[in-house]
Amino acid sequence: MLFLAHAWLKLVIFTPAGTATYFESLGLPGALAYLVIAAELFGGLALILGVATRWVSLALVPVLLGSIYVPHGAAGFFFSNTGGGWEFPAFWAVTLVVQALLGDGAFAVKRRA
Repeated sequence: MLFLAHAWLKLVIFTPAGTATYFESLGLPGALAYLVIAAELFGGLALILGVATRWVSLALVPVLLGSIYVPHGAAGFFFSNTGGGWEFPAFWAVTLVVQALLGDGAFAVKRRA
């Protein structure tokens, strides 16, 4: 759900062009913003539906590690710090690794017997 919320923010509130401009202000290529939006949108939907859960979880880890490295890393650990620390993205990345280890849930769209 959180990936969809972040994708929605980038699509509706900040707009894709605004998100690309923000990425450029951080020294990243603007095109990367569109890839992140797509990863959050389609990855979030795949996780909710339980489609390729292990692979999608692992594919989303670099998105969160990138958010730690660029915008949140310099703000310190706690997310309540000015600029938002890297506590929450780090927790989220670890959670994705755990999800990859657990795999699909009981209600996954494609369940192997």
